[in-house]
Amino acid sequence: MHTLEPLDTLDIEAEIENLDLRKRMLRAPLSAKPRETLPPEVGELMALDTASGTAWVRLTGTPYTNAVAARTTLDLHGAHIGREVLLSFIAGDASRPVVIGIFAGSAGWPDAQTPSTVQVDADGARMIVSAKDQLVLRCGKASITLTKAGKVLIEGSYVLSRSTGVNRVKGGSVQLN
Repeated sequence: MHTLEPLDTLDIEAEIENLDLRKRMLRAPLSAKPRETLPPEVGELMALDTASGTAWVRLTGTPYTNAVAARTTLDLHGAHIGREVLLSFIAGDASRPVVIGIFAGSAGWPDAQTPSTVQVDADGARMIVSAKDQLVLRCGKASITLTKAGKVLIEGSYVLSRSTGVNRVKGGSVQLN
């Protein structure tokens, strides 16, 4: 046989207060403004980072320098680079695009050969960047070029090599000036 325990009057009063608060909240007008939404836009897929799933896009008709990182709902790959894509925007923010579609039949990469991908392997302690033919790091008048033939070309208006230990120049032949 089950016996009922007497209810504490403070518990009943607290429940009535909570119920009254819930009713008032349901009747209260919403104070938050509805989110402004932007209509979908046509853009162009400029680059793709397959490791992070980030697509770099620009709105059609804007300069290439305006490419921004975008999330994607699609499985994009290198052959899609250069194609028109349909963009939506998170919370109506034009700086947070999402690729939601690829237009069928849109022109892709203009060359007959699609661009080869650059592989980046980074684990926090070391980063490896691999390219098929040539890798160039450029900043203003300075550049470092690595070629598949094994050449390392360092160019700049001022080049400094500094070492706290031995600074060795070694090669089949060494030419100065």
